Amino acid sequence: MPDAPAIDVARLSVLACFAHPDDEGFSSGGLLAMLAAGGARITLVCATNGDVGEISDPSLATPENLWQVRKQELRNAMDITGITDVRFLDYRDSGMDGTDDNRHPNAYCNADDDAIIGHLAGIINEVNPHLILTHDPSGGYGHPDHKTMCNHATAAAQRASDPDAATPLLYYTCFPRSVFQRMWQEMTDRGITPPFAVDAVDTLGTPDDEVTTTLDVSQWVETKIASLSCHRTQIHDDGPFEQLPAEVVHRLMGTEYYQLSAPTGAVDLLAAI
Repeated sequence: MPDAPAIDVARLSVLACFAHPDDEGFSSGGLLAMLAAGGARITLVCATNGDVGEISDPSLATPENLWQVRKQELRNAMDITGITDVRFLDYRDSGMDGTDDNRHPNAYCNADDDAIIGHLAGIINEVNPHLILTHDPSGGYGHPDHKTMCNHATAAAQRASDPDAATPLLYYTCFPRSVFQRMWQEMTDRGITPPFAVDAVDTLGTPDDEVTTTLDVSQWVETKIASLSCHRTQIHDDGPFEQLPAEVVHRLMGTEYYQLSAPTGAVDLLAAI
C-alpha cells in the first residue's frame, strides 16, 4: 500500500455511519475525538434509535421511551467528542439475530435497501467526505443492524461516485479476532463472564489479516470513555467491562483497528493522521 502524505486534519470531511447510539464510541471513539479536536468536519449518521437496547436503571428510561432517551444520549456523547452534525435515520433497532424484533416492520434489517442507499449517497454528495467510516461486514459480533449498515454505506459510497470529485476512502471499523480473544481471556482470568457467546469467540470479529490500519488513540482515551459514559442506559455498574481494572480498559480502548476497503490500492490516510 502506498505511503500516505502528511495530513492537514482541519481540511478533512468525514462521514461516520453506524447502526446504534454507542456504536461510534466503542469502534472509533478515539479517532473521532482526534479528528474533531483537529478541526475536521464530521457528520455522524445513526441508523436506529436503539429501541431494544438494555435499560441499566429503570429511572433512566422505559421500554416505551428508550428510543428517545438513547437519541439524547448520543447527542450528549457527541457534545463531548466534538461532533455537532448528528443525523438519525429513525429506524427501529432490529435486536440480535433470531429475535422477534427482527420481524418488526420498522426494524432496520427490514428497511428498503434502495431508499437508504439513496439517502446515504445524497449525504455523501452533500458533505463530500474524504473518509467514510462504518461497520465491517462481520458486524463485529454479528449484529444484523451492523451488517446492514455496512452493506448500505458500502453501496452508497459506490453509488455516489463522482468522476469529477475525489473518491472517498471507505474504512471499516474492526474488532480483530485476536483482540476479542484477548479481551475474553482478560475477563475469564478475573472470573468475569464475558458478553456474547463465549463458545463463539474464535469466530467473532474481523479476521486479523483483513486489518489494514492500527491506530494508537491512547491520547484520546479519556475523551472516548467520557463520551461512552453518556450512554447511561447501556452501562451496568456490574457489567463485564465495568468490572475490568481501569488500566486494562485504557489499554483495550487505546488502540483502534480499521480496514481500508475501497478504493483498491488507495493511500491509507488514517496511517498519516
